[in-house]
Amino acid sequence: MKLQTMSTVDMPIFGSTLKLMRFWSYLFVHNWRRYVALLPYALINVPQYVDIYLSTEPLDFIIRNVYLAVLFTNTIVRGILLCVHRKRYEQFLELLKVYYLQLLNSTDEHIGQLVSETTRLSISIGRINLLMGTCTCIGFVTYPIFGSERVLPYGMYVPGIDKYASPYYEVFFAVQAIMAPMGCCMYIPYTSMMVTFTLFAILMCRVLQHKLSSMQRLRGTLVHDEIIWCIRYQIKLEGLVDAMNALMTNLHLVEFLCFGAMLCVLLFSLIIAQTIAQVIIVVFYIVMIFANSFVLYYVANELYFQSFHISIAAYESNWMDLDIDSQKTLKLLIMRSQKPLAILVGGVYPMNLKMLQSLLNVIYSFFTLLRRIYG
Repeated sequence: MKLQTMSTVDMPIFGSTLKLMRFWSYLFVHNWRRYVALLPYALINVPQYVDIYLSTEPLDFIIRNVYLAVLFTNTIVRGILLCVHRKRYEQFLELLKVYYLQLLNSTDEHIGQLVSETTRLSISIGRINLLMGTCTCIGFVTYPIFGSERVLPYGMYVPGIDKYASPYYEVFFAVQAIMAPMGCCMYIPYTSMMVTFTLFAILMCRVLQHKLSSMQRLRGTLVHDEIIWCIRYQIKLEGLVDAMNALMTNLHLVEFLCFGAMLCVLLFSLIIAQTIAQVIIVVFYIVMIFANSFVLYYVANELYFQSFHISIAAYESNWMDLDIDSQKTLKLLIMRSQKPLAILVGGVYPMNLKMLQSLLNVIYSFFTLLRRIYG
């Protein structure tokens, strides 16, 4: 009975992700916190781009400010999309909760193990993402300390004020240092939520594979009923993935473009870094950005192949011993599984490791060119 009354926010598979989103009022509640989180970043993002345009600072500072401006824009886009499409996200989460409770209430021990494994993996990824975000926040604040000149954590244009003169510099530095963890709480939970969505779809694929592999223990009409159940479950799985794409496919395109741009900027910053401390901090940035994107592409790639393995599990069942009607029904399931499920980028390109590799090849070519020019 306890499981039946579980709230959406308290689903164990999400760890603290949804609780953070509820605290900052992105989902489930609507209060002043979302404006406290979004408005400062929206207000500072425009001066960031103005500062880049008017800047006379050294090239390494300009490049770093471009990276931070793009990162801030990406963070703001995530927050705005969550607020604008809040009801759609909440409806999707309610649907996912229904499927999650069904698996939790299953009497099949193997399904229980699959749920536990997926929950532990999702929580671990969420914690690692928060740790990486914390390291990045520390890098934001400490990077200026190791610079050869006085500089703020985030470049911004302040008309009529010398932002590097005391006491303005100290005030701006303190404000930006406070804003860093707030940005982390906006950026990281959304990534963790997207990963959890995909991990749950993978879980449903593995449950379906298990059901198909276990059919040989059934007899008579139970086999046909089990195949019908599997087809219905497959339709639920396809609907879940379609709903995920409807929510996030355009954002995935923005993420793809921002990831490429930020990685190029960071690699260039690595070339022109002046001190060992700056090199270390830039490497932290690269690891954080790459790790977040790699996890997304890896789980999306895993969903692609796990959905295809459904047809393999069906084919390897005892289909030759089934009656003609059951064979025809199973054949329908196999045919439906021949088109693997995919998380789409921009509604067109499947998100997988092959796509990530192509992007990295382009970025490496860009990096090689820059190293020859500035190395």
